[in-house]
Amino acid sequence: MKHYPPPQLRERRPPPPRIPLFHAVPGRTRADGWTPRRQALFIGYLAETRSVAEAARRVSMARETAYRLRRREGAEGFNRAWDAALGKAAPHGDSERSQAGETRSRKVTNALLAWRMETGLWHVRMYRGRFVGVWQKPDIASLFQLLARMDRADGRARRPGRDGEAA
Repeated sequence: MKHYPPPQLRERRPPPPRIPLFHAVPGRTRADGWTPRRQALFIGYLAETRSVAEAARRVSMARETAYRLRRREGAEGFNRAWDAALGKAAPHGDSERSQAGETRSRKVTNALLAWRMETGLWHVRMYRGRFVGVWQKPDIASLFQLLARMDRADGRARRPGRDGEAA
């Protein structure tokens, strides 16, 4: 009678992190600074290596400047992508909530909408736990929001009956 060893359970690897689409952190765009593409590459390498220092080194930046970028105004989407790359969940499932639990609302200016429209949304692609690349997608929602604001402002300027003028 033959005795077969019990079947071995295959090790299940955790699924690769799902990194949300994000806007690059606005700022002065310098060739040697945190360009939108460099920010997206950093998130991809961070998801692959799980090391901030290694990811920053791979994009030729310093670890300290990555943390400084994370603290900048308008870095909410970048921070969500950073947390997702490290496998951390957003607190309470709400992306706009801070660690303390209060909601931070920020006025989105026309300049910020123009920045989002120019730089677009960044999509980090992972395949079997490896970083494949980044794709820039146009941010049509920001374009429509900016156009709607311009139409409203133009409509207010042409409103008839303010000073007895006809349209």
